[in-house]
Amino acid sequence: MTVSWTQSLNAFLHPRVLTMLFLGFSAGLPILLIFSTMSVWLMEANVTRSNIGFFSWAALGYAFKFVWAPLIDRLPLPLLTKLLGRRRSWLILAQCSIIAALILMGLTNPEEDLVMMAVWAIVLGFSSATQDIVIDAYRIEAANEELQGLMASTYIAGYRIGMLVAGAGALELAGLLDIIEGYDYRAWRWTYVTMAGFMLVGILTTLIIDEPATIADENKSANTSDYIGLAVAFVIAVCVFIAIFLATSSVAESTKTILIDSGWIKALAGFIVEGGRLIIAVLAAVIAGWLAILAGIAPRGIIKQAYLSPISDFFSRYGKTALLILALVATYRISDVVMGVMANVFYIDIGFEKQEIGRVTKGFGLIMTILGGLLGGLLILRFGMMRILLLGALLTAATNLLFVILDGMGSVLWMLVLVISGDNLSAGIASAVFVAYLSSLTDRSFTATQYALFSSMMLLLPKILAGYSGMIVDTIGYAPFFIFTASLGIPVLFLVMFATRVTPNS
Repeated sequence: MTVSWTQSLNAFLHPRVLTMLFLGFSAGLPILLIFSTMSVWLMEANVTRSNIGFFSWAALGYAFKFVWAPLIDRLPLPLLTKLLGRRRSWLILAQCSIIAALILMGLTNPEEDLVMMAVWAIVLGFSSATQDIVIDAYRIEAANEELQGLMASTYIAGYRIGMLVAGAGALELAGLLDIIEGYDYRAWRWTYVTMAGFMLVGILTTLIIDEPATIADENKSANTSDYIGLAVAFVIAVCVFIAIFLATSSVAESTKTILIDSGWIKALAGFIVEGGRLIIAVLAAVIAGWLAILAGIAPRGIIKQAYLSPISDFFSRYGKTALLILALVATYRISDVVMGVMANVFYIDIGFEKQEIGRVTKGFGLIMTILGGLLGGLLILRFGMMRILLLGALLTAATNLLFVILDGMGSVLWMLVLVISGDNLSAGIASAVFVAYLSSLTDRSFTATQYALFSSMMLLLPKILAGYSGMIVDTIGYAPFFIFTASLGIPVLFLVMFATRVTPNS
């Protein structure tokens, strides 16, 4: 059915569509505070570029959120669920945890205690990922399929406004509070405490909105003790992962010091060592969780219900095409995620001041991102999802090449504006259409779990590779790095074209 431009624009005023603007703000605020804004803080605190790159792994909670999404899908919270409902109770818990983590980060000086800063950053990433799980489920359950594209657009707009506050706003505030020469920890402390205060927007929105009908009327016959047991098994697995990952730190460092210290060999060796360390920790966590289940902490039946049923449902609906879709989901964001970790560090290295970075990349860039997101929603209604999915993939990869030109020109402000305009406009279009695409893949019987699985896959490979972005830049320089990130988007174009052939009506 063809939808007119007037009908499309009027749909933005739907209450559910407007709600996503404020929930998007709450979701967008934390991500930069463990991503690019934190990179500037760590760089001022004399943390090495390699460690800054590894710090991005604090956001790996986003990539593994499918692990605890079944708990959020089904497990009620004492007292809160009776008062607010399943979705809103988990939202309040996640938002309060985000506030606590931001305050604790502000109270920690990375120059003196980098380990504790990493701990609180991980807590923030875990809490923020939990909030994302609930918001994604709420968005899908709160309105019909026709509104999903526009809800994705307003969500992206709110998300980017949150990123503006956490990006340009945080950098601007840190610059204003910076009263001593060099690194001023107090400026960053009060900046992060202030950011915690902005999370009240999300809490107020959660208290105002209604619980989705599909959750409010849900069958409450599930055995709560089974899900509590599953939660205990999950905590055991997480503790084992952390213990193994920390225990192998010294071994990994010793191994890397004896490797050949030259160019790509060093980068590849470091990638293999750190990647192997991560894989070992994940395998140990899986084994620990499985042993906990064998010990009777959580019944096996709950594993099938919580994890296997959502996966089998997806494969039963899409058949062989499911593998192609999953490959597309896993790689669609790879170009911009890998490049994004080093973006602010790059701006500083070529001579821009942090307040310039905030005003242009987060301030002016916000306008282009919101425009791109809203344009993406309208384009989906007019031309179909798959065509815009291809357009978003093409623009995302191509605009990374603009950074090569900026690297050659240096700290030229008008060029920075031009680069950010193209990059953020394409990011807005790509983000809006991809959120809508992931929503279209989700069955409402397994909303939180399936969407968390898709969005986790979307970030897992890009985030792991992004952890080595600092090492890659140190090895080959910025211009080759940006060309490399652009080339990562080429396979994505073919995956979208293949997916279009098997889903012609999307």
